[in-house]
Amino acid sequence: MSDPKEAAKRLVGFAAVDRYVEPGMCVGLGTGTTAYWAIKRTGERVAAGEKLEAIVTSAATERLCGEFGVPVVPFMSRDIDVAIDGADEVAPDWALTKGGGGALFREKAIAIAARRFIVIVDDSKVVDRLGRFPTPVEVVPFTLPWVEREIAARFPHAKATERIRDGQPYRTDNGNAILDCAFGTIPDPRALAATLQAIHGVLDVGIFLDLADAVLCTADSGVRELTKA
Repeated sequence: MSDPKEAAKRLVGFAAVDRYVEPGMCVGLGTGTTAYWAIKRTGERVAAGEKLEAIVTSAATERLCGEFGVPVVPFMSRDIDVAIDGADEVAPDWALTKGGGGALFREKAIAIAARRFIVIVDDSKVVDRLGRFPTPVEVVPFTLPWVEREIAARFPHAKATERIRDGQPYRTDNGNAILDCAFGTIPDPRALAATLQAIHGVLDVGIFLDLADAVLCTADSGVRELTKA
């Protein structure tokens, strides 16, 4: 593989599947460029004869599962043994920013439901504090003007921007809008998430707390397992 960054992502995605997925398991599969490699590796193991099933975080992931031959079953049709997904930021205490790919609500549902949640990232996503990457907030479209007003009132220095894709307002697989909110460095992710979640019209916030069971990260030596602070 000519792209060193993609090669490193491949290593970490494959490592997560090979370390944590056993035959017969139901695997939660995430969305994004690093999760892609976990999906591909799961497909390779199915092709080799292992019985595995997946519960997916997005329509895009479901399409990839179809491409790679991974059987997909509905959410909660069986227990999720392990979920594997990427992140936009990982703090030392394993607080996460997620939702850059637009699947944050379903990603959180699967992370909560899984017996174990394994996060896979490249080393550029490891931060001292959340906030370098904008915080995605999923919003019911009817309430978008209200949510924008409330965020502006509560966080005067923040910038909330509706996500646009291909010149059109972006809509999640749930039919909702996303506000990408630049708060700057976030000293208290728990308080911020609670404040945002309390605004009527906010479906979910792309801050994931107390969910990760392990974090695998790209490294010069291959794959590094992070230690939780």
